[in-house]
Amino acid sequence: MSHSLTSRTPKPKYDVVLIGGGIMSATLATLLHEFDPNLEIAIFERLGRFAKESTAAWNNAGTGHSAFCELNYTPEKEDGTIDISKAESIAEQFEISKQFWSYLLQKGYIKDPKDFINSCPHMSLVFGDKDAEYLRKRHDAMINSVLFSGMEFSTDHEKLKEWIPLIMSKRNQSEVMAATKMDLGTDVNFGSLTRKMGRHLLEDSNVEVFLYHEVKDIDPRENGQWEMKVKDRIHSHKQEVVADFVFIGAGGYALPLLDSSDIKESAGYGGFPVSGEWLVTHNPELVEKHQAKVYTQATVDAPPMSVPHLDLRIIDGKKALLFGPFAGFSTKFLKEGSYLDLPESVNTKNIRSLFGAWWHNIPLTKYLIQQVAMTKAQRMQHLREFVKDANEADWELKVAGQRVQVIKKDEKEGGKLEFGTEVVVNKSGTIASLLGASPGASTAAYAMLNVLEKCFGEKLHGEWKDKLLEMIPSYGQKLADHPELTEKLRNYTKEKLELEY
Repeated sequence: MSHSLTSRTPKPKYDVVLIGGGIMSATLATLLHEFDPNLEIAIFERLGRFAKESTAAWNNAGTGHSAFCELNYTPEKEDGTIDISKAESIAEQFEISKQFWSYLLQKGYIKDPKDFINSCPHMSLVFGDKDAEYLRKRHDAMINSVLFSGMEFSTDHEKLKEWIPLIMSKRNQSEVMAATKMDLGTDVNFGSLTRKMGRHLLEDSNVEVFLYHEVKDIDPRENGQWEMKVKDRIHSHKQEVVADFVFIGAGGYALPLLDSSDIKESAGYGGFPVSGEWLVTHNPELVEKHQAKVYTQATVDAPPMSVPHLDLRIIDGKKALLFGPFAGFSTKFLKEGSYLDLPESVNTKNIRSLFGAWWHNIPLTKYLIQQVAMTKAQRMQHLREFVKDANEADWELKVAGQRVQVIKKDEKEGGKLEFGTEVVVNKSGTIASLLGASPGASTAAYAMLNVLEKCFGEKLHGEWKDKLLEMIPSYGQKLADHPELTEKLRNYTKEKLELEY
């Protein structure tokens, strides 16, 4: 990034201000600039480059979340049937992302899709008769949907050896195992993608990008505009910037900023920081034997985000395997945050939510304490449930990103943990914030269109409609109901994104 990015001074007024240089802000800025190139847009990022926090490659699992392998998106109902509605909706959201990225490639805004997306089969793997039966029922339900057609199922050890040789090595023939495999899966480097989008905004648009600039406070003005205190972290210079519309895409820092805006919709939200750790190996012999992302069931009392999985990762052209996540705890809301983030976030408006969520999630608290106390040897024991003869010398521990688990007001329980991705918007649609974690980055295009629908709805369905359909041809249609459209779009994005399934 050039020196001019840190030495320029922001203007006193913009149409749109985006806080944070992650995938959400980069996506929203790109969409808005496409819809109206005359909009005056500024992005403020507190660190020295885009995508250094939650979006950075090693700070997330890099799964293109399509609900192919994540079992928590397909719950079993009381009558024994499998509900695939959430899985379908997440699969559709990722298809929107793929359409948007394909549009950027077609326009020449970004290049070299292999830098950020690669084909990688997605698999679910379960152990024992009960879970094998669940997986069979799940497979039977899913293959009836066009979004999951082509999904394979097997309990045959010989077949599983073809799919996952590393996991099947030294397995007892009598062990009951079942797996599904979906070749359409992807591994995504969201950091690389975000920086490509950032470069396009910087070089080919009038969007202004300010690195090392931190937004400290957001206050409403009587005329409906927003006033922000912006600190230049290099020159310790502070100034006020005004905007008509503000988007808070600041990862873990979204919560305190949203709180500072005093909008009614932010009342009762709290945050609980959770960090993650991976066991990682770059040993080419091991990598060669495992060319998929393999998810299993979460253990009892563990949150959905802690589902153990052994994944192929492709970062900067290099392949590695990643196993985890193991939960960690820090009072910071960002990796490069402050230890006072959590205590300072507690206030009279959210203390009931925080206490309620804690009280109703004591098993989760216990789980986190156990996870934090684990030694590397204990983590290796967990890995050996997947890879029987895993050698400690081959694997290193890597700290992943810091996530803030959203705690939401709940009339009955006081507060409850939210495990999804949530968009909070004020009544007049002049400020929006993104809270939450998984499926997160995968659904960036869908989430930002959601923001635009709530805040720029008239334009989106009016003067911006043609451009919108050029970018997202499936917009407004449910892919699950349109097999031909789904196939056509998947062929189009496969070609543009150079995928190999």
